[in-house]
Amino acid sequence: MTIADTPGGAGGDVGVEPRRHAGPAAELTRRKKRSWAFLGLTPFAFYVLAFLALPTILALATGFFDTDGTITLGNIAALFDPVILNTFISSFWLSALTAVVGAIVGAVICYAMLGARPEGRLRQTIESASSVLAQFGGVMLAFAFISMMGAAGLVTVLLKSAIHFDIYAEGVWLYTVPGLILPYLYFQIPLMVIVFLPAMEGLKPQWAEANATLGGTRFTYWTRIAAPVLAPAFFEQLRDATSWPTKRSMRSRPLPQLLH
Repeated sequence: MTIADTPGGAGGDVGVEPRRHAGPAAELTRRKKRSWAFLGLTPFAFYVLAFLALPTILALATGFFDTDGTITLGNIAALFDPVILNTFISSFWLSALTAVVGAIVGAVICYAMLGARPEGRLRQTIESASSVLAQFGGVMLAFAFISMMGAAGLVTVLLKSAIHFDIYAEGVWLYTVPGLILPYLYFQIPLMVIVFLPAMEGLKPQWAEANATLGGTRFTYWTRIAAPVLAPAFFEQLRDATSWPTKRSMRSRPLPQLLH
């Protein structure tokens, strides 16, 4: 039997043209395009230089000079002043406590929301409220609590006039470090809800069924299956929540004043 020759030659590829090499002009054009591609990073580079690199350089440079321009270590030694140390300790204590409490309470709320219908009114209301409250911080948060629960706030005055109850009978606790726990939890719990809920929804029912089929208990499921899956999202949120009080207090003048 004889095999007929195909138009494409021995390989049998019909209509396939040989690959043409780009000429010098096309290669030069591509090189020019690549050379101008870095301009796309110009806005981001300007942001990094203007708002991150330059302030950092100025802060480090001016930290070793006094008002007369003389090199000194007095500014560094001032960091060990009892007042400054107490402020740092209070900020760390506040951040750690509110982060842990907010993460735990938010995780419990997320677990309870798993039993609600995704399209139900209850769950949609909680998710919508959490999305709004998680971004409510800084100056707005401080002003809201001072105007509502301050010494002359709306809630304080109404409670005094209506039921003769003074929430500050033993002192104005809102302007102390323990009083800041409530404002920070006000946005940290909703933040945990919107971040941790998708992670909990990722737990598949088949994993619990497989655990039960293999003789595992509920404790085994949560410690060996659910906890390793949820741990990255939980600790990531815990880390972000711990750093948020410091970031927000830097943008808000009323909040640092409450620490003193």
